[in-house]
Amino acid sequence: MIAVPRMTPLFAACIAAGLALSAGSGFAAGSDSTTPASQATYTEAKAAVDAGRYPEALKILAQVLKAEPRNADALNLMGYSNRKMNRFSEAARYYEAALKADPRHLGALEYQGELFIETGDFGKAKANRDRLSALCGSCEELTDLQAALTEAGQS
Repeated sequence: MIAVPRMTPLFAACIAAGLALSAGSGFAAGSDSTTPASQATYTEAKAAVDAGRYPEALKILAQVLKAEPRNADALNLMGYSNRKMNRFSEAARYYEAALKADPRHLGALEYQGELFIETGDFGKAKANRDRLSALCGSCEELTDLQAALTEAGQS
């Protein structure tokens, strides 16, 4: 019989922390479609988006999409960046592509819903809200989209 050493609470906590950190914290909400090969480039693009540097983010995301044309996370951020630059038709195209690649992509559903609000299509925004509700129950993406609807006077 082989003796197995007892796991200390500190060791168990370290393992849990390592697993949590490796779970894809750099990905857009609701998906993990970025492969390790393009993860660094995607992370760089996400940082540009978070800093509001949308033209720079678009250039970096184009590199990710060249390697992975169906990367729902990158497509979603392409939509987001275009929307923030008031390029609504481009944003719509990328959100549609993200949802074609991953119909359950929570982030794309939220952001597409916000695009619908910005363009006055409240019925479609509410449909996205309902899809989010069915997919996640009460996730951050649903909460954010509902807040945007409420702010627009469309509870």
